[in-house]
Amino acid sequence: MIAVVRVRGVVNVRMDVEETLRRLRLFKPNHCVIIPETDAYIGMINKVKDWVAYGEIDLETLKLLLRERGRITGNKPLTNEICEKLGFKDIDSLAEAICSGRVSFKELNIIKPVFRLHPPSKGYYRNAKKHYPEGSLGYWGKDIRKLIERMV
Repeated sequence: MIAVVRVRGVVNVRMDVEETLRRLRLFKPNHCVIIPETDAYIGMINKVKDWVAYGEIDLETLKLLLRERGRITGNKPLTNEICEKLGFKDIDSLAEAICSGRVSFKELNIIKPVFRLHPPSKGYYRNAKKHYPEGSLGYWGKDIRKLIERMV
């Protein structure tokens, strides 16, 4: 699974890049989506790499996102009771199912696929216009956890 966090806005952006951000459901800065690692999604990420930060997400980070910023329709927080109604023991078992690929956000239509995060504490790393490690854009690898933890 790949976590994609939108860092920059869309002022003076080509229309095809703006459309790709929209298809990734990254409508505003500081929004995050979790997507499977398929060729189609990798191509979309490569197109918008100058506007987003992305990297491989681990199970603990996914649990953190679901617990702290997970929402259901009606903008209500995701709770263990809601997970039980969906057939999971708790939020942790839901995160394990998503991470292993047994279930997707598309199948869980009550859970919103976008996580609305706060701006990172102490600001973005150095520069929001350069690629990682000099800035905060592009491929972060496993270090995306550091950015997400600062934004939750």
